[in-house]
Parts: sequence; structure tokens; C-alpha cells
Amino acid sequence: MTADLGHHYIAGTWRSDAPHGSHPVENPSDRSVIGTAPEGSTELASEAVMAARTAFATTDWASNPRKRAAALLEFADILESRADEIAALMARENGKLLAQARHEVAAGYGEARYYAGVARNVYGRTFESGPGKISLMTREPSGVVSVIVPWNAPVTLLVRSVAPALAAGCSVVIKPAPQTPLTNAAVMACFDQAAAVPAGIVNSVNEHGTEVGTVLSSHPEIDVISFTGSSRTGKIIMANASNTIKHVSLELGGKAPALVFNDADLDRSVAEICRGVLALNGQMCTCISRILVQDSVYDSMKVRLSEAFTSVRAGDASAAGTELGPIIDHANQQRLATIIDRAASAAQMVVHGGIGEGDLAKGYFITPSMFEIDDVHHDLVQEELFGPIVSLERFGDEDEALAKANATRYGLAASVYTTDLNRSMRMGRKLSFGTVWMNCHNRLLAEVETGGYRESGIGRLHGLEAMNDFLETKHIYLEAEN
Repeated sequence: MTADLGHHYIAGTWRSDAPHGSHPVENPSDRSVIGTAPEGSTELASEAVMAARTAFATTDWASNPRKRAAALLEFADILESRADEIAALMARENGKLLAQARHEVAAGYGEARYYAGVARNVYGRTFESGPGKISLMTREPSGVVSVIVPWNAPVTLLVRSVAPALAAGCSVVIKPAPQTPLTNAAVMACFDQAAAVPAGIVNSVNEHGTEVGTVLSSHPEIDVISFTGSSRTGKIIMANASNTIKHVSLELGGKAPALVFNDADLDRSVAEICRGVLALNGQMCTCISRILVQDSVYDSMKVRLSEAFTSVRAGDASAAGTELGPIIDHANQQRLATIIDRAASAAQMVVHGGIGEGDLAKGYFITPSMFEIDDVHHDLVQEELFGPIVSLERFGDEDEALAKANATRYGLAASVYTTDLNRSMRMGRKLSFGTVWMNCHNRLLAEVETGGYRESGIGRLHGLEAMNDFLETKHIYLEAEN
């Protein structure tokens, strides 16, 4: 397979089937076409599911943890050897800054190595409930897993679902985002090169409309769905899965607040918050989208943040010195421009960004915006905006900070900025979010679980708990004769 073709990968074979045609893949930094990808179909998705089922049933993958560990290590080594190539491709395909793309690939092979270790440590338990009455509790792979991957982190968000699924002994079918089929195919090529991975254990089919996603969320031979994306789509997947009662793991939308108290290191806070707002060009579910600042330092933080956002260097994601890349595509650029117009009429604009001009007009750029607002119930505060747009809100004391921060249907991530350790612990306990960072933001580790409260999702990814989504507990009981 050549690097410019985002082919399907089914049962260890590259497939160029295009029943609905192929679509061009754009570089959002300059709108140039960098490749093509065949679109999938219901039939191709069903074929991939059955290939995964056959591989699960006919190989020793499910029962051989040492093989699974070796396969994940081999995949990780291959991915690392191609890191620069894949990072450069990702920067062109989804507009991620090259440095961030390199970090993402490194996180991907790090994740694979972590689960290679976990694969050999899946334990059950045994106990005697009475004389000769013995219970064996075993942990077994669930079966076939569908992994639905978004475009914003096409390596990390793929590996963080696929690696624990493979470590558990499952087979997988992947649906990449239509915007990033080339990066996905490059990762599939790493699995293809890994001799220890049996054909059919890892499969991938490109989307066409919603056909493939519908199959992968409703097919009776799919046992588990692992989805990362919007809360709206997550609800559709849950509904599709209900007919066959599948296990569903969902990491969904977020509306992450950053709480800045008057004793915080303001210089450090501004630097961390700016990075937290602009990570992946603001297109990340854990990105900071609300900045809550205590009264006594509000004006100072407003000036500091305004200067920081205004001075951000936007440009080609692959170019040295770029601090903000493009939005993924034209539709999302226009969506964000409309949101900025709404904010300008409903709130007080502090930094008024918008569609990039001059050289930036060549791509899908949106420059940063920050607006002041007091109404915590306003849709600008409640809805996930998914771009470099952030609200600035004021609070008086801890109770008000907590009330405002928790006034959301999302609960994925938050961060707190204070030098008071006791306050850090109080806020960490009382904030209703799956992750709370102290004096920093977006520290995501393979070893540490990630997930959300409320409409931010179900289940956990990363860490040991991620394996739970791909394992079943079985009770085997016997009565030994005396």
C-alpha cells in the first residue's frame, strides 16, 4: 500500500473496494489534496466483522497472553520506527502541530508497550465457599470489538482502545474518521508488518456517510463498542447497541473549566491555560473552554490572557514556530465563525478572533477568541464549542467557583490553579469531573484512567480499568468429592 491511499484492511489484506467511490483528503493548512481514500459500505463492514469473529474463534489469540504481549511490543517497535513519517503525515492530514503530532505517535507506541505488560497479568481468583465447594472466577476476552476513532487524535485515540482490547484477547474492527484515513492506514500498516498479529485480529473499514458506523454499533457479532466522539453521536451509538445489548465504552464531549484562585502563580497559570485552550487547535474534548477567575485577580488575568491569545502565531501545522494550526475542515471553520458572531452579540468580546486572513486564508484557520459572560446557563457556556473559543467568568469564593464549574451536563476534565494544597484537595474532591489537574492541564498518561461523568461518557480508557471494558468474568463452580 502506498502512503497516499487510505485503503481498507480486512483479514490481513489491503482492499481498495470503493462501492461508493473515493474521496480526496485535504491538508487543512492550505486546502491541497494529499491523497485519496475509498469509501466503505455495509457489506465491507460486515465482512470485516466476520473476519474478526473468525480470527477470534479459530486462532489461539484469546488464550495466549504471551503471544498478545509479543504482538503489541512488535507493533510498538514498528510504530516507533515510522514515527517521523506518521507524524508528518498527521500534521498534513488533520492540521495538528508537528510537535504535537510527534508527541501523539510517541504516546501511541508507549500505550502499546504498557498494555503488552498488562496482557500477561490478567488474573482471576479462586475460593472455597464450603467444604469441597470450589469457585473459580476467570477473566475472559469479550470477543469482537468495534473501535470508532475521531479525527483529532487518530493515532493515540486508536491505540488507547485497540491496545487494551488486544491485550484482553479480543479482535477488533476499526472505523477511522473520514478526515484522517491516511494516518489510519499508516497505523494499520504497522499492524500488517507485525508478524505476531494473526490475520483478522485487526481490521479497518473507511466510513461512507453513517453506513459503516451503523454496522459497527448494531451488528450481532460485535460484542463491545469503544467510541470516542461527540455526546450526540454517543447517544445514537447507545441506541443502536441496545437491540443486541452490547457493552459500550464511550468517551464523549467535554466543557473543561479552569479555576484560577487569587493565590495562583499567574504567569504559570496563563501559560498552562493557553496551552490547554489551544491543544490540537482547540479541537480536543479535554481542552479548556471556560476560564473561571477569582475577583481579586480577574482584571490582571484578563489582560494577561488577552495578550497571550492575541500574540499566538497561527500558520501551517508543519512549519517551525507555529503555535496554532488550522481547523479540520471548511464545515467546522464556518461553524466556529458563526459561534464567534453569536458570542459578539450575546457577550463582551475580549479577544475577537475569526476566519484567518492574509496567508491564513489559504487554509481553514480560526484565530482565538475570548468573551466575558455572567450567565452560566447560556448556550455559549453550556455547549461544547470544539475550537479555540473560550469564555471568561468571574467568581468570589470557593463555593461560587464550584457551583459555576459544576453547572454543566459534561464532566470530563477540569483544572485548578492555586498554591494552597488544602484547597487543591478540596477542589479535587468536589469538582464533578473524571480528571482534575492541579496547576496544569491535559496531562494524559497510559497508566492513568481517563473518562467522564454525566454526558461525558461511560467507562474508562488508559490504565488497568480500560481492560474491564474488554473482559468478561466467568464463574466456574465444582463440588469436590470428599
